[in-house]
Amino acid sequence: MKSNRLYFIDAVRAFAILMMLQGHFIDTLLAVEYRDDSNTAFQIWTYFRGITAPTFFTISGLIFSYLLIKAKKKGTVKQRIRKGLMRGLMLIGVGYLLRIPIFQWLVGEFNSYFLVIDVLQCIGLSLIGVVLVYQLCLKNTLVFSVLMLQIGLLIFTTEPLYRNLQLPNTPEIFANYMTKAHGSIFTILPWFGYMAFGAFIATLFYRYLERPKFKLGIITGFIVVGLFLIYTSSYTLMQLYYWSDIQLFKDVAYFNYLYTRLGNVLILFALFYAFEFIVKQPLILRIGQKTLSIYVIHFIIIWGSFTGYGLYQLIGKTLNPWQAILGAGVFLATVCFISFHYAKTNAFLYLQIRRLIDKFKTT
Repeated sequence: MKSNRLYFIDAVRAFAILMMLQGHFIDTLLAVEYRDDSNTAFQIWTYFRGITAPTFFTISGLIFSYLLIKAKKKGTVKQRIRKGLMRGLMLIGVGYLLRIPIFQWLVGEFNSYFLVIDVLQCIGLSLIGVVLVYQLCLKNTLVFSVLMLQIGLLIFTTEPLYRNLQLPNTPEIFANYMTKAHGSIFTILPWFGYMAFGAFIATLFYRYLERPKFKLGIITGFIVVGLFLIYTSSYTLMQLYYWSDIQLFKDVAYFNYLYTRLGNVLILFALFYAFEFIVKQPLILRIGQKTLSIYVIHFIIIWGSFTGYGLYQLIGKTLNPWQAILGAGVFLATVCFISFHYAKTNAFLYLQIRRLIDKFKTT
């Protein structure tokens, strides 16, 4: 019997997490004098680093939504929703935990920098958002599909309206999810847009996966839409501006990184799905299934979570290109090794959350 498991999803996740690891390592430790924007190699590295986060958010929306919709067919949707909410809260909690400066607090030094939002909090809140939208749709897959597509388009097209958003009268813990004014790396807008597009793609897989020519059709669709977004979306937005005289379309067209990056992601999906028979190697799939552990370990090593002493503090921006490249390779291998053989982040945290919920129910 032919398996319908989507191996390419784990392969894409593995690619995204490895790209993130090397990107953070090189960006954190490469000496300033080697950051030459006119250098072809540096341009290529910068370009691929730029598609890492969009890829990760989109594939996260795809896999979570796909499993959520499939759970309805299996009759386990309540359990999947509960698990999704737990995972969302867990990611938010871990995101804050990694930035807590324990030793500073012990000596009485306090600041609000640990409240800044990074990728984990953003993905966690986005997962919760997907669950809430699915509930609002009354678990109707078609309505969910259309609504997620509309949400993605709305978030991307209105980006100029919140690009420089300031929320001076909002408590920082909440404002950080919407503005970068206090140092947040990621904000829920526009990144929930990628999650929404991933959820829409998931509905396509759910509805049409078992059709004979689906794989060829979806790969072709990824390529066509991807190329359109990369090369023609700005032109289309300008035509909408000329037709409607709505300034927003022009503003988006002149800074059209969201749709362009989505196009890059779709091309990447097409390549990984087309060559799934090559990329579905046990090691690659295992990396794709250990992304949280890998992220936590790499964060601790580079930025010194909890202790305040990591590679950033000990080495700084001192490496030449060859040292950075070789170091990145060793770093990737080390983080993956620790994750495979010593880290049980997901299982441990889920267990603690379940115990906490059980104690709450008992009380």
